[in-house]
Amino acid sequence: MPNTDLTPLPLTDPVTTSRSHRRQSWTVTGLLVVFMMVNFADKSVLGLAADPIRHDLGLSATGFGLANSAFFLLFSICGAAGGLLADRIRSRWLLLSMALLWSIAQMPMALGGGLVALVASRVVLGAAEGPAFPVAQHSALSWFPDHRRNLPGALLSVGITLGVVLAAPGLTWMIQHHGWRSAFTAVAVAGVVWAAAWAVFGKDRTSKVGARSTDANSDRGHEDKAPSPSYRRILGTRTWIGATIGYFSTYWLIALSLVWVPSYLHDGLGYSSNTAAGLVAGIWAVNGVVLLAQAGLTGWLLRRGVSSRWARGRVGGISLLVSALGCCALSQTAHGPLTPLLLLIGFGLCGTMSTVAVTTVAEFVPAGRCGGALGLMNAVVTMGGLIAPALTGYLVDAQGQAGYQHAVLLAAVLLALGGIAAVTLIDPARDARRLGL
Repeated sequence: MPNTDLTPLPLTDPVTTSRSHRRQSWTVTGLLVVFMMVNFADKSVLGLAADPIRHDLGLSATGFGLANSAFFLLFSICGAAGGLLADRIRSRWLLLSMALLWSIAQMPMALGGGLVALVASRVVLGAAEGPAFPVAQHSALSWFPDHRRNLPGALLSVGITLGVVLAAPGLTWMIQHHGWRSAFTAVAVAGVVWAAAWAVFGKDRTSKVGARSTDANSDRGHEDKAPSPSYRRILGTRTWIGATIGYFSTYWLIALSLVWVPSYLHDGLGYSSNTAAGLVAGIWAVNGVVLLAQAGLTGWLLRRGVSSRWARGRVGGISLLVSALGCCALSQTAHGPLTPLLLLIGFGLCGTMSTVAVTTVAEFVPAGRCGGALGLMNAVVTMGGLIAPALTGYLVDAQGQAGYQHAVLLAAVLLALGGIAAVTLIDPARDARRLGL
């Protein structure tokens, strides 16, 4: 029986083909946006339930930070492996397998597990979620030529923000009224529902995303046959390095937002649990708006002939530098009228780099190397998630409330370094020439 998912679209009716292709491309993109929503709702549970979990399991701040860091123990390795696999096997089945494994990993805590179950389930969940973002981006961007990738790439990142925006108030309500274990049940069910929808409607593009598949022929499923440069050469380019450093600083903030910001707002700054949940949702809502604004601005610049060095690298880098200023000011501020604004600037603007990094790498890396290049970048970037929660927990145990302030100041330094790297190193056109593309 022929594999209908990989059968090229008929070329005898261009109008029908174009409409069918557009419909399927946005169906896949929409499903992957929801995929990322579930992904980050999963990640947010421990941060939203931090206080009752620490109380019930008798965890110090350091112990709780280490339990969260366990999530990233295999996250980076599996992220790289998943990206490499996406260059060789169909993304559809990788994504389906990941979603089902997420749901299975949540069940031990939903059913009454203790500290050992918490750590083990977070390790398994991290392994399953490690490849999620690069494989989802690889799958979605393969349906679009380069000049149209900014919007779908940004929408997947918006899915991240929507996951937390919706999860923060919803899961907080469940935790308060039905106990923190009910939140694990909710995200497990969400994963199963998404997997069922993806099994029915999810499909793979016939040609893969990459710098060499962006011309008109790529919409007909033709792949470039030129030899691809090695991963070593790709990872040695200044663009890959600059995008990775910038994205690393963003991910450090993402880890803090998911794990420690609710406690920072409640314990460090004195906000109520409901107000803290609202501010967390506000951070991610701002992030979503900024991501869409960045996609629009970058697309507008590219259509007018502005180089990607400016349209992607410097737009993303400047957003990191502004976030750094916000975090620096926040670290020196107690609870006051400016605190929410500084919080939204410091934690809400830097997310643009996640889309910038992915679309920048996809622009100059050949199709046969793109999944691996994105996966390896994700592996390096997500090391921030391994370090940030444990280090912040140590600072809080050692310094009390001042530990939160020092953690935010450290984040400001990392954001500044990431912004400088993005502004000075990213230049996809230059590195494509050096790779002989």
